[in-house]
Amino acid sequence: MRLRARLSAAAALALALVVGGPAVAASATEPVELGSTRVYDQVDALSPQQEFDAQARIEQLRTSTGLDLWVVFVDEFTNPSDARGWATETAEQNGLGPTQYLLAVAVDARQVYLSGDSAGPISFDQLGAIEQDRIFPVLATDDWAGAVDATAEGLEEADQAGSGGTMVPNPLLPSISDVIWTVLLVLAVVAVGIVILVIVIRSRRKNTTTAPGVAPGPPAVPTEELRRQAASALIDTDDAIRTSEQELGFAAAQFGEAATTEFAAALQSARDKLGQAFTLQQQLDDDVPDTEEQVRAWNTQIIQLCAEANQGLDEKVDAFDELRKLEADAPAALVRARDARTAAASAIDEAAAALSALQGSYAPEALETVDDNVDQARARIAFADEQLTDAQTALDAGETGEAAVGIRAAEEAVGQAVVLETAIDTLATDLAAGDRQAAAVIEGIEQDVRTAMTLPDPDGRVAAVIDVTRGDLDAARAELAGTRRRPLHTLQTLQATDQRIDELVQSVRDAAARSQRVAQQLGSELAQAQAQVSAAENFIAARRGAVGSEARTRLAEAGAALTRAQQLQGVDPEQALGEAQRANSLAGQAVQYARTDVGGFSSSNDMFGGGGGGGAGSSFMGALLGGIVSSAISGGGRSPRSYGGGFGSFGGGGSRSSGRSGFGGGGRRSGSFGGGGSRSRRGGGRF
Repeated sequence: MRLRARLSAAAALALALVVGGPAVAASATEPVELGSTRVYDQVDALSPQQEFDAQARIEQLRTSTGLDLWVVFVDEFTNPSDARGWATETAEQNGLGPTQYLLAVAVDARQVYLSGDSAGPISFDQLGAIEQDRIFPVLATDDWAGAVDATAEGLEEADQAGSGGTMVPNPLLPSISDVIWTVLLVLAVVAVGIVILVIVIRSRRKNTTTAPGVAPGPPAVPTEELRRQAASALIDTDDAIRTSEQELGFAAAQFGEAATTEFAAALQSARDKLGQAFTLQQQLDDDVPDTEEQVRAWNTQIIQLCAEANQGLDEKVDAFDELRKLEADAPAALVRARDARTAAASAIDEAAAALSALQGSYAPEALETVDDNVDQARARIAFADEQLTDAQTALDAGETGEAAVGIRAAEEAVGQAVVLETAIDTLATDLAAGDRQAAAVIEGIEQDVRTAMTLPDPDGRVAAVIDVTRGDLDAARAELAGTRRRPLHTLQTLQATDQRIDELVQSVRDAAARSQRVAQQLGSELAQAQAQVSAAENFIAARRGAVGSEARTRLAEAGAALTRAQQLQGVDPEQALGEAQRANSLAGQAVQYARTDVGGFSSSNDMFGGGGGGGAGSSFMGALLGGIVSSAISGGGRSPRSYGGGFGSFGGGGSRSSGRSGFGGGGRRSGSFGGGGSRSRRGGGRF
């Protein structure tokens, strides 16, 4: 039994040596930019079905553990001797964080590296064990899809074991000593096996024809099973679309055409995808012979098209489900909406008083993100009143569907009124914090001035900087003591002064003092960035009907930069400071773009009889500005879910499963899959 096990390991090692033998010339690939999907396959290592299964497996890993995984397949790393450096650089360039991992595979160079963060929950020893015990064996047999599955399984097990846990070795793998003994024992057998296998592989390559545009590879499932899955998907999707067409008619009659516009578009998109799938099935059914590769590729594409068609319908389900629930309980929902409206309306006077108090202490520029919030809140309440009145009328007439749409619009209008009101209190808190931060920065700069005065000054440069700094401090104190304060703007000016004096005294500070100073500067920068991002979010949220993509893009980037700054605060304060400064700048740009968009919208409003009064016209235009009129009745996309028949769960579907081929034997060797070494990726996060 012992000899048989060793001979089996030797055969597996021989196969790994043969597959990794005569290499085809590959082009080195620079570190790549990862996209929104978790699998980056530059070399078509995976079939479409395998890539779909890999994405699903990674999503399952994230759901069960909170860990995230990216997988990259390339020909060859830029520096073939440094797989770790390539993977680490890719991870850092793409901002992967402590709970995010990268599996980098150079297919032609036969190298692999599993990159993780030193601050992450999986230790380096555990990552090394995952490489050795799980990833290497499946890659040795060119099972690229199996490598994804093996990595996910290893991360799940390591997460369950904890940071200091011990990975359970793969019982199918021989020990390193067994491999060495086996190699020495059957060296002649391996040599003969290599020759035979090379001849067989070359013969197969010579005699195999591949369909244009179809990537060769081992089948994920048998071809007949793939045919069955495709046929089932066609039937289920066709039934789902027919059912959805009927339900669309019911929904239009129940809630009105306006409430079903987006679903009608999703239904048409699903019809188009199903039409493409039927066209492919017709090609499979005609009299023209198809190659095995074409049969597999077309059936895989049919399954994918059907899945996309069902997903498009499924994304609209929850919005209608909510309307149907609201319709079923319309009288009670109407009461709740009225109660919420009363509470929001009663808070407007308090918000107006708070804004008036701020206007007595701060400059208009400091309040520009909330200066019309009271008027906007009143307009939202007026619009909610109109919708609630219409809903009551519809309810009295027995038109519960129309009542549900009106109640939904009123609820969103009231919600926006609350956002507008609370934004004033939020800004008041941020401005007060800005006052305190500015005072702290002034104190720090004064300490820097005292330090600078002790420096040698042969050319008068130190004295000149001190004079300018004192002038800046006097101006800042005067501004903070007045009734037209701009604490966030003052903070910006003080930070420039702080940087200038810092550069002067940097040479006399030791590392500890420097770190403390950076932390202090970071605190004020984070406070300002948080205030800027908060103000921009509140401004855009209540005026989204007029705000375009430029403002939204900069706000999203500002939020991401602020999050990275907060994550890096305790790890790399200097890098965190840069991210906070970037967040501050982007949030300011977002506000400027948003105000420009709102100004253009207001001009159009005036042109068509809008105005700022409290009448029905102004309330309706306010609802347009807030984006209520369209969004309240159409709903948004939801996360995909399973779908059976009937309204609210359009179409059909089933579960997918993925597997990987058996384990191959073999240990590390020069030129075969290898990895290891220390890892140094740190900090950050991906959004």
